[in-house]
Amino acid sequence: MALQQLSEEQVRTWTRAQKDEWWFKNVYRGDMPQLTLRSALTGFVLGGLLAATALYIGGKTGITIGVGLTSVILAFSIFRMLAKSGLAKDFTILENNCTQSIATAAGYMITPLISSLAAYMLVTGKIVPWWQMIIWNAVISILGVLVAFPMKRRFINEDQLPFPEGRACGVVLDTLYTGEEKTGVFQAKLLWVTGGLTALYQLIVSDGWMKLLQFKILRLDKWAGMTEPWNFHERLDTYYYVLATKFSLWTPKILGTDIRTLGLRATLDAAMLGVGGLMGIRVASSCAIGAFVNFAVLAPIMIQRGDIKSYTLPSGALVAISRPEIVNQWALWWGVTMMVVGSMVCLAAKPEIFTSAVKNLTRKKSAPIAGATSAKSVDVLAGIELPLWLSYVGVPVFSVIAAWITHLFFGVPWLMSFISLPLIFLLTVICTNSMALTSWTPTGALSKITQFTMGAIDRANPANNLIPAGMTAEIASNAGNLLSDIKPGYMLGGKPRHQAIGHVIGIFAGAIASTPLFFLLFLPERNGVRSASTILSDAFPMPGALQWKGVADLITNGLSSLPTSALVAMGFAAVAAVVFEVLRIKTKGRFPLSAVSIGLGVILPPEYCFTMFAGALIFWWFGRKHKTAGTKGHALWVEGCEPICAGLISGAALIGIGNALVNVLLE
Repeated sequence: MALQQLSEEQVRTWTRAQKDEWWFKNVYRGDMPQLTLRSALTGFVLGGLLAATALYIGGKTGITIGVGLTSVILAFSIFRMLAKSGLAKDFTILENNCTQSIATAAGYMITPLISSLAAYMLVTGKIVPWWQMIIWNAVISILGVLVAFPMKRRFINEDQLPFPEGRACGVVLDTLYTGEEKTGVFQAKLLWVTGGLTALYQLIVSDGWMKLLQFKILRLDKWAGMTEPWNFHERLDTYYYVLATKFSLWTPKILGTDIRTLGLRATLDAAMLGVGGLMGIRVASSCAIGAFVNFAVLAPIMIQRGDIKSYTLPSGALVAISRPEIVNQWALWWGVTMMVVGSMVCLAAKPEIFTSAVKNLTRKKSAPIAGATSAKSVDVLAGIELPLWLSYVGVPVFSVIAAWITHLFFGVPWLMSFISLPLIFLLTVICTNSMALTSWTPTGALSKITQFTMGAIDRANPANNLIPAGMTAEIASNAGNLLSDIKPGYMLGGKPRHQAIGHVIGIFAGAIASTPLFFLLFLPERNGVRSASTILSDAFPMPGALQWKGVADLITNGLSSLPTSALVAMGFAAVAAVVFEVLRIKTKGRFPLSAVSIGLGVILPPEYCFTMFAGALIFWWFGRKHKTAGTKGHALWVEGCEPICAGLISGAALIGIGNALVNVLLE
């Protein structure tokens, strides 16, 4: 059915009480099941699984992927199949909406793990105990919920702000449940088939799964005499280098450096193809350009100059030049400069985010107009909204708890924890307003405000800028993203209180699923010992954490600690970032490069960047070829882009996580 909404004139002239009364009478579906036991359990399970895939992708790319639409399609297809088989009743549209609220909240919980917390461990060398990570992450996320709900009444109920990403989710839900059934079934099939085929491919390229199959199940080591299990190599150029070694073939080099040392490999990574399809051609091509400029042009020159070199540890071990060392010794600085300056310029170029935020919080209520519904200020939603007293009491209480555990777990002084708290409310208003207008939460740029502010007070201890910045960033982004999740519920007539409860359920689902997985993937035990040095690897370069670490190192050590060439590169990067973002703004988004994405490409393994570009190029090409709505090609490559990409990511990530677990068990 057509989704009901107020006209622009009604939004502008009606009071909030009038808008609430209209919504309660025309949209609210109080008699429809919403937060049921099965929707909560489904959301908890899907949220845990999708948080795991998000952590896997975040460790690889530093990008936090949205899981809302994926959970909607998965829940729809699961319960539609169960209903047809007679095993369960079909989900209602509002049950699915509650499920996506839980699952999406779970997906947000990985953000500190791949940014501030990982950077803290890299800088200090201290491993944060798992239970401290869960408690700290859950407390600050709940604080984000409590901060968000007073804003919900202004941004969603009264101002009817668009929240484009949330609205898209509401439209998809409406299409699945009230539109043509075949549309939803087709998208669900795309997701399941793509996920299944990707999982099969990932099994073939996984050393752990192949070892389990060939040695533990088929026992090929016993009766066939195999000493090493066979698996297909994801790095396709491996086959060439095997032949090159055997037959003394040419080994590609740039200025005398083997291109493998530079990280220039040909890789078929299914998850990266899916990430590229979701990020689009502009972002993916910018990442590829950043990777090419850094690893194919600048890094060989710096190696030749001696600004990037091998060195010996105090233990006597030799650290050879490699892609991670290229990033750590030199490239990190100009890459981070591009990302920070680019995001700051992008934020400054959107003054409406700030001005409308202030106006929204200070504007007087509109006067009632003739012909409108009753202007009586009776709160018709009092029984279904989250009570405001929970926020008024909960925010101070949880702020004190957050400051206390930040001091207790990380050694951040009480004073610095409390100084950072006022920034939470400022950044939350900005993040929420930005999410409402653009579906973009500028937490990367805004967190640097806290990081530099805390760093100006205390340069000696990196924890004093990393952890408060991580706290403010997570609270602000959680609040903004929560309101984006509530938008589809408002559109479809869901109970806000149920979505708030669902969001809290999702917080615990995400924390419980992602924290143990963080230790499994990034902090595995070796001879009974965990080390922060394993957080960074070729498989998981942790670009988000590297950006936070780079800023913390810069605050602590100052610019004088960097090579002259790195300072020059930072200067050029800052100017280029300003130019690129200004050109993008002046051309209204038609300029094809993104400074933030170029900086990301500098930190990421180039093989990932080129694979993401290939994925984006495939969907861009077929999207241009099949522009006409209603055709099979358009349904597959345009409308089916997200389900296909979700299948690629989920299939690869879940099997990849399983492979890591199998390797641990086999050892």
